Amino acid sequence: MTRVPGVAVGHWSDEVARTGCSVVLFPEGAVASGEVRGGAPATREWELLAPERMMSRIDAVVLSGGSAFGLAACDGVVRWCEERGRGFATTAGVVPIVVGLAVYDLGVGDASVRPGPGEGYAACEAASEVAGTNPRPGRGVGAGCGATIGSWRGRDAARPGGLGVTAEHQGELVVSAIVVVNCYGDVLEPGADPLPFPAGAFDPGVPFGSPPGENTTVGVVVTNAALSKTQCLLVAQSAHDGLARAVDPVHTLADGDAFVAASVGVVGAPVDLVRTLAARAICGAVRVAGLP
Repeated sequence: MTRVPGVAVGHWSDEVARTGCSVVLFPEGAVASGEVRGGAPATREWELLAPERMMSRIDAVVLSGGSAFGLAACDGVVRWCEERGRGFATTAGVVPIVVGLAVYDLGVGDASVRPGPGEGYAACEAASEVAGTNPRPGRGVGAGCGATIGSWRGRDAARPGGLGVTAEHQGELVVSAIVVVNCYGDVLEPGADPLPFPAGAFDPGVPFGSPPGENTTVGVVVTNAALSKTQCLLVAQSAHDGLARAVDPVHTLADGDAFVAASVGVVGAPVDLVRTLAARAICGAVRVAGLP
C-alpha cells in the first residue's frame, strides 16, 4: 500500500482479544469512491463516496474489527487529522473526511473488547510510509486480528483469516490493495474448484454456518493514476471482481463486502488498465491473507 507515494498505513492490534483496526492515511488531493456488494455492511460516511455527492476529497479510511461498535475508531482518526489541519475547509475549521468499514469478529476472542477512538488514534500514530512485509494469515495484524475464513461450515470449523497487502505495477503505474479477509466462503487456490455444499445449504430457515451478518471482507485500493471520482467507482467495482476470483461463495447475505478505491497521483493511465490491475491486486491480497 505504501508503494504509492504519500500514503501511510498504521495498525492497532490486540492479539489476545483478537480484534484491531487499520488506518490508511491519504495526502492532500486524494479522491475516492466505493461500492458495497455484501448483504450486511457496517460502514461510516459511505454515502459521501457516491460520485454525485459534493465531497471530492478523502483524508483516511479505517478498517476495523468489532462490527458496528468498531466504527467508533473513526472518531480517533478524525481527531488525529483535525489536530494536523487535515480535512475539508469550512468557516469554523477543517472537517476531516474519514470513511469507516468494519468486519464482524465478535465471535472469537473477547467480544467486550472493540476498537474505539483511542485505538483509531493509536493506529494513526503508528502509521508509516515505509513499505513492510505482507502480514501472514492469523498473525494478528490490525483489523485482521479476529478474521476467519470458511465460516459457512460453522464458527468452530472456520480457520484464521487476516490482513493481506499486495501491489501491481505497469511502468510508472502502481495499484496497491489492503484487504481484511473475514469471509463466509472459502479462499481458493488459483485454478481450484469450489467445494460442494451440503444438501439444503442456503435454504431459508435451515441452520447453516455462521448467522447472517457475522463475516465480511473489506479493503482499500490505492493508485497513483490520476482518476476522477466516477473512475474511482469503476475501480472499486473491479475490486469486487478480484474478490470473486478468490472467494467462493462471495457477496452473500452473511457478508458485508465493501471496497474503497482512491486516486492520489498524477500518472496518466487508461481507467480500464487501472481496473484490471485493481482486480489482480485484490485477488492477490485475499490469497496472501487467506491461503496457508
